[in-house]
Amino acid sequence: MNTTKEQAAKLNELLEKNYDSEIGFKKAAEDVKNEKLKQFFEVKAKERYDFGHELKTEIRNLGESPDKGASVKGKAHHMWMDLKSALSSDKEEEVLEEVVRGEKIAVEDYNKIIKDDGFPPSTANLLIKQRNAIERTFKQVKDLEEAFD
Repeated sequence: MNTTKEQAAKLNELLEKNYDSEIGFKKAAEDVKNEKLKQFFEVKAKERYDFGHELKTEIRNLGESPDKGASVKGKAHHMWMDLKSALSSDKEEEVLEEVVRGEKIAVEDYNKIIKDDGFPPSTANLLIKQRNAIERTFKQVKDLEEAFD
């Protein structure tokens, strides 16, 4: 990766995915009845909102403009969550399965972009910090999913 434009495009990809995750966590909080899960998902939605703002700052520091809005793929995933939740008798377990799937993909996406060389050290450190937080969430949600089995 050579140009700041290419770097900004990669960061915009992650920004879009964080928008998707924020919306997904908000939707998950709406879909569950368990108060602890609801609070957990609300905290994670806020975390992704914060990640988005951090990425926007990095994109602007590269002299580019941040993208706005969720991705088409993310919107399709949320519609799938809606349908699955409506058909499921065990909403908590179904929602947790979807969140696990989303977090696994998010970690993979971050890993691909982190492998790209050329980010300034501050940006690389931010990406690693965010990826590590997502990995922790992934593990927490897997544990929660097992508890609801």
